[in-house]
Amino acid sequence: MREGLLAAFDGLSDELMCEPSIDGWSVKDHLAHIALWDDIRASEVVRISAGHESAWRATGDQDAAYNALAYSLRRGFSLGQVRWELTTSRQRLIDAISSATPRGLDPSRYGEAGLRSSHEAAHAGWIARWRRERGI
Repeated sequence: MREGLLAAFDGLSDELMCEPSIDGWSVKDHLAHIALWDDIRASEVVRISAGHESAWRATGDQDAAYNALAYSLRRGFSLGQVRWELTTSRQRLIDAISSATPRGLDPSRYGEAGLRSSHEAAHAGWIARWRRERGI
């Protein structure tokens, strides 16, 4: 799945990566958002593997409010930091899954930050659509 996200922004200039033209978000904002949720998912895997319950059983309104707050807090990140966040958060998630207990690998134990997610593919699709519409 990561390959699809990487392909969605491959070859874009730094200027285009930072242009807020995808429903008000830039490609950089989308990547910062994905990195945030990878961090949350990694912490969920560790938490659930340790025998605890999901901390992310959010309502739709709670999810929207959290995403708005996170966008506000992260939109000032440099493109370099966002690239770092994307790489390191994914590695934390991979490491957490690699160390997970059978309980931590049970998808039924997860809330909003699920063990498996189509979230990244959705954002990759929005970026790809934006590129097609812009002819880039």
